[in-house]
Order: sequence, then structure tokens, then C-alpha cells
Amino acid sequence: MRWTALLALLGVGLLARGYWNATRDPVIRTATVAVADWPAGQAPLKLLLLSDSHVAGPDMPPERLARIVARLNRLKPDLVLIAGDLVSEKRSATHIYTAAEAVAPLGGLRAPLGVVVAPGNHDHWFKPDALRGELETRGLRVLQNAAVKLGPLIVGGVDDDYSGHDDVPATLAAMDRLGPGVPLLLTHSPDIVPAVKRPVAAIFAGHTHCGQIRFPFIGALTYVSRYGDRFACGDISDGAQRIFVGAGLGTSLLPLRFNTPPDAWLVTIGPDAEP
Repeated sequence: MRWTALLALLGVGLLARGYWNATRDPVIRTATVAVADWPAGQAPLKLLLLSDSHVAGPDMPPERLARIVARLNRLKPDLVLIAGDLVSEKRSATHIYTAAEAVAPLGGLRAPLGVVVAPGNHDHWFKPDALRGELETRGLRVLQNAAVKLGPLIVGGVDDDYSGHDDVPATLAAMDRLGPGVPLLLTHSPDIVPAVKRPVAAIFAGHTHCGQIRFPFIGALTYVSRYGDRFACGDISDGAQRIFVGAGLGTSLLPLRFNTPPDAWLVTIGPDAEP
């Protein structure tokens, strides 16, 4: 009986620790990307990548996301890139929010070049038209196999690979039609990388949660990727491609994190990428 009680107490302690990990403030990770043909006279730009906000109770109510947004604004990014999965309908959720409630905090993001969103699989499984409408009403730009020119940047947004909505060739063609510029790709799942047949300055993604639950010696339960840990997490060089994969802000399936804190990336891009 005593051992049973001790094991139960240990289990409760682990769950509490995992929930605390999931609800802590995101770690701000930084990197630089040097571009050989960066436009003369153009100052370096700060790009903020966030992903997988997964708004749902108990761990990511809109109020928490609003607090995170206020903190991220203090980084003064020039452009914000959101790599999908704005919502969560996980079975463990204590509350499912409306599209308007999930998107409203993101309307508070501030950046001179704006905010660009590429949808994720959970967005497609939820209410994609409603989410897109709420985003656009608040001035956020949604790219689904499309592209936009923002200052010196050509940003292509690839729709979600995991739910089968991606079209990399169409996105690259849309980027080409915009003329010269520094090419970037935003996507939810990094699994599109092998389909990108020419190097771009950087690819920004989420989806993997960096494993979300990773155990010592065992590793992550899954990265939800058909490439295993090839694009699992962080600042990755894959051949000629530079890839940034965020751990995300929220959670999927369970409101728990172990050894994978929430994070966002602040990437400085320029001729010598001095921050």
C-alpha cells in the first residue's frame, strides 16, 4: 500500500511538472542568416518565427497567448512568420475556443512588414475558412501555396503537407512571378524540404513540437514526420537548405512537455547578419 501511494504521488508530480513545462514562457532562440546577394543599402531584418499556438484549454487559453504576444512584440521584429496550427481540438482539452477567440490575440502582433501565416493540419481539421477570415480581418496575411513580396523579401507560403494541401512547385512559381528578391519559405511541416529543389535563404516550419515529450536515453515518442528526426528541431542545415523548426507555443494530444520547452525563433537576416 505504501509503495502504491508513493508511485501515485510520483505520477502526480511528473504530470504537474509536465504541465508546468507546457505553460512556461517560450524560450527565445536566436540565429543569423547571411545572404550573399543581399540588396545594397538594405539593413538586416529580424524575422520572428512562431508556430503551433494550439489555442485550447487548459494550457493555452487566449489570455495566455495574448501575454505571449505582448512579450514577443518587445523583440521588435520586422516580420512575423506563423507556421500554422493555431487551434487544437485535442480530446484532453477542457475548452475548445471559437476561431475568433483563437485568432484574436495574434491580431496584437506588431511588425513593419506584417504577419504572414501558413496553415497547419489542425487548422484544416478545424474550420479553415473561418480561421482564414478571422486572420485576414485582423490584417494578417494567409499564404496557401502562394507568395508575397515584403520589402527585399519574397515569402512563399506552402500549405500544410501533413493534411495533403501542399503544392511546392506552385509556391515556387508564385515566388518567381514576383521578380527578384531574397527567397524565404514558410510552411507548417518541414517534410516539404526534400521537394524544394533549389536552395532558398531559409525555410521556416513548426509541426514537430521538437518531440514535445522527450525522455532521457529514449528520446521523443514521435516527431510526426515521415523523415524521423531529420527535421526534428531547431536550426538545421540539410544540404544547401537552412531550416528553422520551432518547438511551438502550445501542445497537441496532451497538455504536457518534457525536455522541449515552448519556443520562438528570432532570426536576423542580412549581408553579414549582424544582430
